[in-house]
Amino acid sequence: MEKEEIYTRLNKVFREVFDDESINVTENTTAKDIPDWDSLEHINLIVAVEEEFNIKFNMGEVTTMKNVGEMANIIASRIK
Repeated sequence: MEKEEIYTRLNKVFREVFDDESINVTENTTAKDIPDWDSLEHINLIVAVEEEFNIKFNMGEVTTMKNVGEMANIIASRIK
């Protein structure tokens, strides 16, 4: 799967989780960029991303992801 498709699907998930059609994630997007992205929404987001891509993040990955680019890289490595 190409990175472009991953970001398209991530955009869909982010828009659904945060109920905001204006969200356009990039590799540099962080929680600071999305006002409603708090610890509870982070859990909802992780679950939604796992369901969208049919993968499971491990706890280390969840706690060390610094931005959407790192999330996309993990997704790309899992669905090759």
